[in-house]
Amino acid sequence: MEELSCLYKNPSAPIEARVRDLLSRMTLDQKIGQMTQIERKVVTPEAIRDYAIGSVLNSGGSAPFEKALSSDWADMIDGFQKLALDSELGVPIVYGSDAVHGNNNVYGATVFPHNVGLGATRDAELALKIGTATALEVRASGIHYTFAPCVAVCRDPRWGRCYESYSEDTAIVRKMTSIITGLQGQPPQGHPKGYPFVAGRNNVIACAKHFVGDGGTDKGVNEGNTLLPYDELERIHMEPYLDCISQGVSTVMASYSSWNGRKLHGDRYLLTDILKDKLGFKVNIPAHKGFVISDWEGIDRLIQPRDSDYRGCVSLAINAGVDMFATNCHISSPPTGATCSSKVCPVMVPFDYKRFVEILKFLVVSGNIPMARIDDAVERILRVKFVAGLFEHPFSDRSLLDTVGCKAHRDLAREAVRKSLVLLKNGKNLEKPLLPLDRNAKRIFVTGSHADDLGYQCGGWTILWNGSSGRITIGTTILEAIKEAVGDNAEVIYEPKPSPETLSRQDISFAIVVVGEEPYAEFTGDNSNLKIPFNGTEVICSVADKIPTLAIIVSGRPLVLEPELLEKTDALVAAWLPGSEGGGIADVIFGDFDFTGKLPVTWFKAVKHLPMHTKENSHDPLYPFGFGLSYTKHASLD
Repeated sequence: MEELSCLYKNPSAPIEARVRDLLSRMTLDQKIGQMTQIERKVVTPEAIRDYAIGSVLNSGGSAPFEKALSSDWADMIDGFQKLALDSELGVPIVYGSDAVHGNNNVYGATVFPHNVGLGATRDAELALKIGTATALEVRASGIHYTFAPCVAVCRDPRWGRCYESYSEDTAIVRKMTSIITGLQGQPPQGHPKGYPFVAGRNNVIACAKHFVGDGGTDKGVNEGNTLLPYDELERIHMEPYLDCISQGVSTVMASYSSWNGRKLHGDRYLLTDILKDKLGFKVNIPAHKGFVISDWEGIDRLIQPRDSDYRGCVSLAINAGVDMFATNCHISSPPTGATCSSKVCPVMVPFDYKRFVEILKFLVVSGNIPMARIDDAVERILRVKFVAGLFEHPFSDRSLLDTVGCKAHRDLAREAVRKSLVLLKNGKNLEKPLLPLDRNAKRIFVTGSHADDLGYQCGGWTILWNGSSGRITIGTTILEAIKEAVGDNAEVIYEPKPSPETLSRQDISFAIVVVGEEPYAEFTGDNSNLKIPFNGTEVICSVADKIPTLAIIVSGRPLVLEPELLEKTDALVAAWLPGSEGGGIADVIFGDFDFTGKLPVTWFKAVKHLPMHTKENSHDPLYPFGFGLSYTKHASLD
């Protein structure tokens, strides 16, 4: 009888009627709770019961325990959900995580190439399949919501989030938004534009981010200032959001960055007048609404010095159009190996959501924030929860656990690696290409900082926020893939750093040198020199002086390639950040598959030429946007 008397609990009732019914039953405290997102470490029965918290997330590196499997995550999240369902109104939480290249926070999950590599494939169907596979592994762990995809258009590789962008070219970024359909499912014909969509229990709530212009900041500074007139902001950076909205993306995340000095988290014109109205996120019809979420502590940055006027920050952001808030914290000691600054820390405790709730309530009661704005925000949040089926299926589906890291998903990731590789050079002259390599060669020398390091090839946002080195998850390193490819046909000599003794040998057929960047995330990746770390240039050249050499660059962006390196190497491959399946690299360099990848970004000659991007500021690039060789073509451009 209770189910019948509570319209919102009736799965047969129209979603909008359920939203209105539930909203009408909520107190102000419960509404504010729905707008609040807290870190999993501070979830308590009190938080869920007394504050009616609407969402929980894990920050990068925050896990139930080290090497927690998907089933362990599901146990934790189901426990949180039980607390929510036992509360007065029984509103389920939505649990969110940064599953940005697979379910990358979870040990044993398939780790796909980062977006810059996918942009090199130009393959929208592949992106859709990756979204589908990611959704299954995310849902297997009990997570309902991924803060992905990033649809930034990166205009400067000095930006620390360059690898999260598919391309410097808006058209390619738009094409790759097909991943949203993979994550959320295919909306039926006639689905209202701007209305959120999630097909079922095998799909997740997606989040288009970071609105807007985050990839266009001056000098590529993370959380910096994008200096553009509105028409260029719209043409370059906003257009991918049209494609996201047309696919029913359920949420949009505001950017840390500013537009012409105006911080996005407090910009009503862009968040409400443009995003929610003009772009179709609302279309002036009440039913056509998803929600806008803040970035991690995004509102805290609105007024400087930080924490000088937190009440003003809350007021600005809510009145600007932010609906759900990843709330602020007081910084404690960061975990071992993590970096921390005044801007952000990958894991910070305790999280002071109570302060946010109290301040927001005061602002509403005092009239600084209209009740209509609160109701609008909560309507949007509830709508997404109903659309995602959380009221009918709040708990994890354990039957999906077999999909985590399964062969089909790892094969898909391996395919993505193959298609992402860009061949920049093959032979010191056209008549003597080095590739494909001879797997029957007598002796092969493999060296370099990234040859046998799974963490390095996965990059940031893998297990930890900033990523790490070593065997951080399950996968195949490039060295392991090479050994598997040649089998017993050739002897493989491996040294992390080339020794004089090995370089003096006369019986090595060729060398494979794998170098690149250390993992990084966000501001820790901002880089004004873009040189190959670990003396990568010197390592390559020392080997190439003695042995025919293939150099593989593992990086989230173009790096400086010195003339000496270009002259001495026999072949050069950009592998981006390939993820857990190093086998895709061996597949191509030994000739089982051809190179098909094209540069998603312009490869500059010198940092002083930046910013440099397609059709503008060309400055005679080292390799133009769209460049990529193959075994059958000596030169190829889009």
